[in-house]
Amino acid sequence: MRTIEIRTTQNATISYELAGLSLRVFAFFLDALILGSIAWLLYAISLFLPGMYTGKLMQFILISPFVAFYTLVSEIVLDGQTIGKKALKIRVVKLNGKRVQPFDFVLRWAFRMVDIWMSLGALTAILISSTDNGQRLGGIVSNTTVIRLVPEMRVSLEDLLKINRLGDYEPTYLGIKNFKEQDMLLIKHTLDRFKKFNNEAHREAVKDLATIVAQRLEMETIPEDSVAFLRATVKDYIVLTR
Repeated sequence: MRTIEIRTTQNATISYELAGLSLRVFAFFLDALILGSIAWLLYAISLFLPGMYTGKLMQFILISPFVAFYTLVSEIVLDGQTIGKKALKIRVVKLNGKRVQPFDFVLRWAFRMVDIWMSLGALTAILISSTDNGQRLGGIVSNTTVIRLVPEMRVSLEDLLKINRLGDYEPTYLGIKNFKEQDMLLIKHTLDRFKKFNNEAHREAVKDLATIVAQRLEMETIPEDSVAFLRATVKDYIVLTR
């Protein structure tokens, strides 16, 4: 599992999990299946049109551009996703945190000829597997990559916390045991990001998260020290659910 850190325009650093080669290949074949099915349907319709030249014209006007520009148009319209990428919950993003522009998608699309078709996918496989940001040539020239929108959880909360014993620690927030493990992983991740990047954006994120957690715990007042409060909820969760 490889990750990248992207600093947004609000100066907040967000960690994303890169989409692996197998996931991106699977998305490619899903798109190819969809593309082939629609192209075949258009071709079948053209066979029933009156006149040989009418059918040929439809094949040239509709099918060829559809096949050629499917990926480009899809990623522009669907904000960095094709139907295959959307199904597998992956997306094209800009490494500088800015929104991906249409010209970036054009660059990615233009280099598909070299990345995928001329090298039969070999160049793409080598670059995605070997580059730090998992980029093919089109991604390198456009400063983009492909990320997973739903991270793959491979470690437990206790592994992340590395807590062996809490001794006679008495939990304070008993309602925290009703939270899901994913909720606590989010709290832990937010605290880690705040510790590593102590800026205004992350301070606001910690404060907002503390407010949400306090409301879910049905607390009458929100603790002033958001960091200490969230750390306490994590410890309480470990004690109450281990």
